Amino acid sequence: MDQRRDHLAQWAVGQIQQLTGQSLHNELSVVSGDASFRRYFRLHGQQQNWICVDAPPDKEDNPRFIRIARQWAEQGIRVPAVIAEDIELGFMLLEDFGDQLLWPALHEGASSEQVVNLYKKAIDELISIQSMPTGSVPGYPSYPAYDETLLRQEMALFPDWLCGEQLGMTLADADNAVLSDVAQKLVASAMVQPSVVVHRDYHSRNLMLCADDGIGVIDFQDAVSGPLTYDLVSLLRDCYVRWPQQIVDELCHYYFDKAVHAGLLESEYQDFVIAFDLMGMQRHLKAAGIFARLNIRDGKPGYLADIPNTCLYLREVAGRHTQFSAFADWLDQRFFPVLEQGL
Repeated sequence: MDQRRDHLAQWAVGQIQQLTGQSLHNELSVVSGDASFRRYFRLHGQQQNWICVDAPPDKEDNPRFIRIARQWAEQGIRVPAVIAEDIELGFMLLEDFGDQLLWPALHEGASSEQVVNLYKKAIDELISIQSMPTGSVPGYPSYPAYDETLLRQEMALFPDWLCGEQLGMTLADADNAVLSDVAQKLVASAMVQPSVVVHRDYHSRNLMLCADDGIGVIDFQDAVSGPLTYDLVSLLRDCYVRWPQQIVDELCHYYFDKAVHAGLLESEYQDFVIAFDLMGMQRHLKAAGIFARLNIRDGKPGYLADIPNTCLYLREVAGRHTQFSAFADWLDQRFFPVLEQGL
């Protein structure tokens, strides 16, 4: 028996009755869970549906979610409207964007041209997010800094959870020296980028294709102020999918032109591409470690299947930049032989 789900259903039906006068059945259908403790359900009405969120208040920062959702909506960002909330219970009632994630829309028979056009819509929305003030402005949320400490903590997930816990590797001083050198270079690159609002998980499973073909943004509650290329890497070098380099290059050019026009960026294109590459390495070290942690700590093994693709990105980018040649050799000689034995 799921008492929280039953309680959420009763609460949501009561909210809808107060707001619209409709009497609905206390029946919820599962929409999804995610990598956090939040659960999402759909409440069906005759004319419209709603999303009911179970976000335990001792596990999730619901006031922050609500604050960001409402303030982003006021600035024209397409996020689900927060219709009702109970902070103490950890319940929220949200606008329903439907079932069409961007991810399947990109894969279900889409041509290369359609894929590019969908990503361009997502990039346009990203530019709008990045154009908002990062804090200290009345009416806007204040975002934690995506600083050196946080960047390093994230990259430490790779040796700690993937190499050590998941793969059982014992890292010698020489291994740690290579990884430390990589972390230092990636932090240095990230910290000199322009600082913007960073969604922090801006990819095809956190973007919705709405009924009017617009892009809806979800899972934004961990937004920070940080490096400009972070969300673009999340989008174009998505851990869950891989696109031909020609498509990635075209979309990087598209983003670059838009960002320059919006006043977000003043660098040369080649410098931007290097920053994009290195930011991707930082994110993929983090993501690979998180996928292992989700399996070991949280009992969610489904993410293990995405580790090889994520680590392949690391090797490809390291191979393109001579300053990471030692890391590329380490991946080939120490890491991939163990990974290939199986997760």
